[in-house]
Amino acid sequence: MIYEEILRDLNSMENRKTKDIDRYDKGLIRAKEDVSCLKDYALVNPLVHRTYFQVSLGKMKDMEDQFRFIEENEDLLQDWWHVDQLTQFLRKPLDFEFAFSKAKRYVNSSKPFVRRWGYVLFLTGLQKDKDHTAAILSLMKDDSEYYVQMGEAWLIADLAVFNADEVVRFIETSCLKYNIIGKAIQKICDSYRIAPELKAYLRSLRGELKGTGRTTQYGQSYAGKFKKG
Repeated sequence: MIYEEILRDLNSMENRKTKDIDRYDKGLIRAKEDVSCLKDYALVNPLVHRTYFQVSLGKMKDMEDQFRFIEENEDLLQDWWHVDQLTQFLRKPLDFEFAFSKAKRYVNSSKPFVRRWGYVLFLTGLQKDKDHTAAILSLMKDDSEYYVQMGEAWLIADLAVFNADEVVRFIETSCLKYNIIGKAIQKICDSYRIAPELKAYLRSLRGELKGTGRTTQYGQSYAGKFKKG
């Protein structure tokens, strides 16, 4: 298909919503349409950005091929939503060791939205396994870019849903600047999936964390009290 034809189809959708684009894109995947022509327009016209990635990745059966495609098109990741949508297009379940090896490289990229991808890619179900929490947290690092900070904070908060104790220990002892830890605490406090007592405890740490980057309360924490089930 050509760019003009796809753009016409998308523009013809009345009161267009993301679900409408997804339905259209899935039709292109079933038809095995070649949408490579969209690459040159993905940043010029945001309307086709999702279609380019969703259809291209949707036709791939192999996880390694999907990651290779994303790497080949990483210059098209120029906004937070360019990155976050990718979690929907990957085949699941992902292999943790493979994803972790990729993330270690991504978080050190010179490109901020590739660094964000290095954190967000775990929000594909990998964050739910408690055995992975410590390894994922080991990737956290100070970053001057706002959208990378927000990606880290989002991941920390989601990890807290499934392994609160490990996240509490990390927050208590982390040397990360408060611009990341503070955002993570705020996201945890905003979550309906987090216990009220955990929210209260983390709020109590804010003052000290702002000043020092870590708390002296480690060892007196609520560790062990936030485990689910």
